[in-house]
Amino acid sequence: MERIAEGEYAVMEVLWDEAPLTAAEVAERVPAERGWSLPTVKTMLSRLLAKGILAHEQDGRRYLYRPAVAREAYVAAESGRLLDRMFGGRLTPLVAQLAASDRLSADDIAEIEEILKGLKS
Repeated sequence: MERIAEGEYAVMEVLWDEAPLTAAEVAERVPAERGWSLPTVKTMLSRLLAKGILAHEQDGRRYLYRPAVAREAYVAAESGRLLDRMFGGRLTPLVAQLAASDRLSADDIAEIEEILKGLKS
């Protein structure tokens, strides 16, 4: 699965939340602080179509866009890439790094403990 750029991810977030949408509808839903015009959103949509991350269908004179890849599948692939690239494919060094940099809250730790308990059962 091809990687998507940070800006493209913003477009995907819109479409993962609600689809199918037209380019104009996507542009309306992208966070306003990005300041993107409709042509910018159309460029992002074209890139995502070329990568096979999006699909589209014609609806009269417009196109309706929808994800061709589930959010969960993309996140799993990206998480695996991060682990492979930065931590030799091992999760323990990542968690240790997060703990050492005070990035894990008490709630995070409790949630991780619950996940681990479920895996042991």
